[in-house]
Amino acid sequence: MIDSRAVVDPGARIEEGVSIGAFSIIGPDVKIGRGTWIGPHVVINGDTTLGEDCQVFQFASLGEAPQDIGYRGEPTRLVIGDRNIIREFTTLSRGTPKGGGCTRVGSDNLIMAYVHIAHDCEVGDHVVFSNAASLAGHCHVGDRAILGGFTLVHQFCRVGTQAFTSMGAALNRDLPPYCLASGNYARAVGINKVGLKRRGVSPEAVRALHRAFKLLVRGRDRSQGLEAVAPLVQAHPEVAAFVDFIQNSPRGIIRSGRRGEG
Repeated sequence: MIDSRAVVDPGARIEEGVSIGAFSIIGPDVKIGRGTWIGPHVVINGDTTLGEDCQVFQFASLGEAPQDIGYRGEPTRLVIGDRNIIREFTTLSRGTPKGGGCTRVGSDNLIMAYVHIAHDCEVGDHVVFSNAASLAGHCHVGDRAILGGFTLVHQFCRVGTQAFTSMGAALNRDLPPYCLASGNYARAVGINKVGLKRRGVSPEAVRALHRAFKLLVRGRDRSQGLEAVAPLVQAHPEVAAFVDFIQNSPRGIIRSGRRGEG
């Protein structure tokens, strides 16, 4: 199922059921899992592992050298999980030695057109990158997060699980789990109640998260807020994850504000 016009290096490891379209180029250190479909005009290079049952559309570039002025050609990797959909003109870079040497993307993600995932990033599972959302180097994105179109994430920032950003949001600090963010620079505007409801989180846990948000993101006294949410941490694992993220944020979390504020 490899088009005769594709260029596949003999050293590449291609599993059963893989389809590779016309004019695509597959490098010698690439590994592609069973059932994955590669469209036309795709370039996959470097030490890149692409999992099973993925779809990669035309003009995507996976596993090229990182866009880092300190990179000197060292061997680094890109590892992509299973069942990912990677749309047109996306770019996913390999890691750098100083960042651990590997860029990792989990499984079941939707990565829309013109998305960029830079070197040394770590992306979880079931994440949605809307068109032209971009991660700078060393970013972490938790499971089930949704990044709106043209969202920009500054290097070394973290986006928590099931967080949501609006179109054009620019994150220069960490966005806690379950939070909504909007604006440039982005501000936290509340809890992702719709997403939590869809995931079957109980109304009591959602209310507890809203309370924790008011105390720890909007509140001025973090220590008093932590003391006040302690009973909620014990009662709800979602609040425990929310508090742990905030307490262990190297960059600090984004400020709160109303919707649309920059």
